[in-house]
Amino acid sequence: MTFARHTALSVALLSGVFAGVLVGAPAVSPARADDVADFYKNKTIDLVIGYSPGGTYDLYARLVGRFIGEHIPGKPKVVVRNMPGGGSRVAAGFVYSIAPKDGTVIATGDQSLAVEQAMGDKAITFDTNRFQYIGNPNAENNTFATWYTTGVKTIEDARKTEIAVGATGGSTSSQYPKAMNAILGTKFKIIVGYPGGNDINLALEKGEVGARGSNSWTGWKATRPDWLRDKKINILVQIGLKKASDLQDVPLLMDLATNEADRAVLKLLSASVEVGRPLYVGPDVPAARVAALRKAFDETMTDPVFIETAAREHFDIQPVSGVEMQRVVGEITSTPKAIADRLHEIIGGIEQNTK
Repeated sequence: MTFARHTALSVALLSGVFAGVLVGAPAVSPARADDVADFYKNKTIDLVIGYSPGGTYDLYARLVGRFIGEHIPGKPKVVVRNMPGGGSRVAAGFVYSIAPKDGTVIATGDQSLAVEQAMGDKAITFDTNRFQYIGNPNAENNTFATWYTTGVKTIEDARKTEIAVGATGGSTSSQYPKAMNAILGTKFKIIVGYPGGNDINLALEKGEVGARGSNSWTGWKATRPDWLRDKKINILVQIGLKKASDLQDVPLLMDLATNEADRAVLKLLSASVEVGRPLYVGPDVPAARVAALRKAFDETMTDPVFIETAAREHFDIQPVSGVEMQRVVGEITSTPKAIADRLHEIIGGIEQNTK
């Protein structure tokens, strides 16, 4: 799915001086244009990833982390920290409630958290609207894939044959097969608890599971091009609002609905692909630093060395600005209650997805 790059809103630092001061009043020191640079100079930014190493959330975050520091005023060092658990809720909760609110902690987590919030999931102990989004390097469709030895190549096959699906927890990896079971009549047996996507890939190779509940189309192309070349996986369905340009023969999940009520539910579930692989900071981070981080993200996305590196390592880059992401999350969390409630009945929250 292609999304237009949006320019992040910037917050101007005060740089002027008063033309005069009242007689006897103390002198007022103006804010300097390099306040943000002074803050970040010699600092370290922790880039917290809500999954284990090797999956696409991890890989995209690491790719951005290698370059974004050079575009942040003061050029801080960026250090990656993996914090898997709860379908990335552990990391999100850490950034929201515990981490410093000064712009030294950036996180990435599951794209479906806003959908879970819209459904009233009690395991969401934070407000996704209060995260301050820095950007998303790639907004692209997700996919549901089966291993070649299962013989399940289509949704119709999946209605006839039960296969085990690897999932991380209450994330899209369990939500998609749950929705397909309820609405499309498939027979997926969901196995949760894998720390990340790479762990599910290993389980596919070992025969522990026969399908992976969710992975971006780019993720397959970047991390397992040999599987695509050798037809080791079958892409049963793609999840998004529009078909990927190079995946035209694979149906959209929401197009498989047989009535408008079901289509509305599957469309809500599909909307989170616009959030993609989000980067965000916690609430209350000063506006000037948020603006600087958003500007640094935008500059990174147009950095020729970054673009060359991404292409060489088979990463598609279709960025979404932090400002646009803030809007998308707000729209998702404002979904009409009837639709959100129906989706919650079908896929539940993390407390149901981890049983």
